[in-house]
Amino acid sequence: MKKTLAVATVLALSLGAANAQEHGPATPLTKPDAEGQKPRAAVTLAPYRFNDILWENDRTAHRIYSRDLEKAEPPSTSGIDAWGKSERWPYMDRQLRTGDQHANHGEGLDFYDVGTGRGAGGLGVWADNKLWTSRNWANWKVIKNGPDVAAFSVDYAPWPVDVDRKVWETRTFTLPLGTNFTRMVSTISSDKPGPLVVGIGITKRKRASGNGVFKKDLAPGRVTFWEPADPEKGSMAIALMVDPASVVEVRQDFDNYLVLIKVEAGKPFVYYMGAAWDKGLDFHTAAEWDTYVTAQKPDFDHKH
Repeated sequence: MKKTLAVATVLALSLGAANAQEHGPATPLTKPDAEGQKPRAAVTLAPYRFNDILWENDRTAHRIYSRDLEKAEPPSTSGIDAWGKSERWPYMDRQLRTGDQHANHGEGLDFYDVGTGRGAGGLGVWADNKLWTSRNWANWKVIKNGPDVAAFSVDYAPWPVDVDRKVWETRTFTLPLGTNFTRMVSTISSDKPGPLVVGIGITKRKRASGNGVFKKDLAPGRVTFWEPADPEKGSMAIALMVDPASVVEVRQDFDNYLVLIKVEAGKPFVYYMGAAWDKGLDFHTAAEWDTYVTAQKPDFDHKH
């Protein structure tokens, strides 16, 4: 798609969103046919919206952003977006095509604000008391587009760590049916040898209802965050699971709660990111979410 056509399409979608907001409640999405209503894991590229990558299953839904969005709407972020979902079938592509994805058209909505942070499980390299992060994804490849698993990989172009080092990353995302957790296998390469400290983050949130509830249990390598409630749209719950043998500590910067782990440059490592919506399908309280996270049995062997 030519850039001019892409921009025109996005502008049209934006106008659609404005019109929808002006004329009251969101129009319900047209439900898919019987085949389309079956639970499915799916990954989709959205060329009509600056090449967002969308992936979802029967329980959760996510998005990451491309360099095209970065050019059109700076600053953008290589953090991970999370969407509320209230049906078991895929809906993200139809929702995004309305141009009004922030409204609830009956199957869920996009109200999680990644902001300038890591969102739901984006990462960076921690050095000199600071998180050094990549730009948005540069290349991608579908590995499996359902029905039982959504899997893809992305490359992040080299970015600086302090003034004397560059790193780059390839990451594989895998989301099977029946779980709220995406399994990620990341390989961060470097132009210099030596270990790295990676910070995996969750964007902080502050609303009139408070700052939310952040909990850490580093013995099994898990942190959870129950966001403060939006009065109309509810709360998102986020969790991270990392290999407990790699944990350094939990820190905060201006934007994020960060789990710091030690990794070797050029060697794959595994972590998991999960999310749920309290107005959605499975979890409606922080206690329910924490119980679910505690019960998980993650596999941190990158060869599996």
